[in-house]
Amino acid sequence: MSETAPSAGWRLKLAGAALVISILAVLWFAAAALGSKYGLWGWQFGLGKMTIAWGRYVAFLSVGIAVIAFVIAFIKAPRVQPAILSLAALLIALMLLFRLIGFGAQAASLPPIHDIQTDWSDPVRFSEALLAQRKTDAAMNPVQDEPVIPEAANARWPGMGGRLVSEVQEEAENPKMVDGDEVAPAYRRPIEPLYFDQSPGEIASYATRIAEARGWAIFTRPETGEDVQQTMLEATATTGWFGFKDDIAVRIRAVDGATRVDMRSVSRVGLSDLGANARRVSAFMDELADRANGRLEP
Repeated sequence: MSETAPSAGWRLKLAGAALVISILAVLWFAAAALGSKYGLWGWQFGLGKMTIAWGRYVAFLSVGIAVIAFVIAFIKAPRVQPAILSLAALLIALMLLFRLIGFGAQAASLPPIHDIQTDWSDPVRFSEALLAQRKTDAAMNPVQDEPVIPEAANARWPGMGGRLVSEVQEEAENPKMVDGDEVAPAYRRPIEPLYFDQSPGEIASYATRIAEARGWAIFTRPETGEDVQQTMLEATATTGWFGFKDDIAVRIRAVDGATRVDMRSVSRVGLSDLGANARRVSAFMDELADRANGRLEP
């Protein structure tokens, strides 16, 4: 007479429940982002409440239950099935937790600005049509020639409130000394204009193709004729998860026998852009320089 193999019983059920909770935690964060993107709720609720305020509790809960299930799986035989399920639950929960911790660390390391451009001494200005579109879409952030960080930023970034965005951007682009040690800049390199030998019209063609390849919605197409001396590309980029919209302007003009390109990227909402605009400008300008042999001097 054969013996029946022992069952993990409630331990297996606990491990399965832990795995389900971890998967639901992933869906929680996905719902927070996609719900904001598709208008089910505002970004303040999706990002501020569901992700930042409540997300930590969701992540810690899933980690805690997974740890308990993993420990209990080894109390007695059979151990393999409950251990595998609880380990899978733990790995998923830890991935979420570390992602959330990394998000917080990134936010703390970057300045509270959402407006980046290559030359604050001669600001890139958006067209009245795009500014009107921002107003229609209820953009919360104004577009100014000399923006100042709101005093409210002092709550999370002490001493930043009231400072010029241009000064803070410059600091973020360059290394600084802290207690005698050099600290790497927040942005990977300075945000600078580029110069080209080709005409403004030719460079405008390159810029348009790059913008289209990146999936930006073109708002103003630049002129591309041979006689063009100055033109502008305007576009809007939408983030994949939360659906945040950032407006972009690329100014292309003839200067000192060369074609100079300046660029600006501005978020419509939020105090800090988590470095998104700086990364966008740097990546776009790098690709434009690679395609058309750009340089940093006239």
